[in-house]
Amino acid sequence: MQGTDDTRRRLCFGLIQRRQCCLPTVRGWMLLFLVSLSVVIVAARRIHPFLAVSDPISGGGLVAEGWMPDYAMEQVISEFRRNRYTKLYVTGGPIERGRLLQNYRTSAEAGSAMLVKLGLNADVVRPVPAPRTWTDRTYISAIALRNWFLRYGVEERTLTVMSLGVHARRSRALFQEAIGRSTRVGVIAIEDRSYDPNRWWRSSEGFRTVTDEAIAYLYATLLFYPGKEMIAR
Repeated sequence: MQGTDDTRRRLCFGLIQRRQCCLPTVRGWMLLFLVSLSVVIVAARRIHPFLAVSDPISGGGLVAEGWMPDYAMEQVISEFRRNRYTKLYVTGGPIERGRLLQNYRTSAEAGSAMLVKLGLNADVVRPVPAPRTWTDRTYISAIALRNWFLRYGVEERTLTVMSLGVHARRSRALFQEAIGRSTRVGVIAIEDRSYDPNRWWRSSEGFRTVTDEAIAYLYATLLFYPGKEMIAR
């Protein structure tokens, strides 16, 4: 008994006590590993179609993110001509790379010029530049579009945002947040040709793009909260 009391006093003067701890057996660890592996495989196969969602709304305004590559802009034109959209709004902020080699200050202006160059009538294209920002570029672009609507008295009851690949779901969520619930926002995901969407984990480009966007979507859904200074831009 005396030995037991001495042992207890030695365990940090009663701040720590001994308890039994149950650990998996070898069979248990194997089962846990197989279950975890199955979860990872299912998530890897479903995360891409979840993020690269397409849910368009026929009619209303069509929005194209101006930073997208040329082949994506060709699909924007096809979509605009295929359905009855009122206008094509091109969003985007200042160009950070290669701006000295072109005449456009923002990706909204560059994207609009590309659409016209590819054959779309300039009368239906409206560039809506966004201000410079180091964070939340998509949301700031959406706020710029909302402010453009207010400035010119434009009312669009429905909008469909065209974005590239896995960026689509986050784009729709942020545009809906910025524009407001009075306008329904749909989305079209254009296939990203820089990697195989069915085997995205096999290339560095695909792995980086999908994992980065998954993290960004979680941030936008769980942690993002626009401050008053952001909304006022």
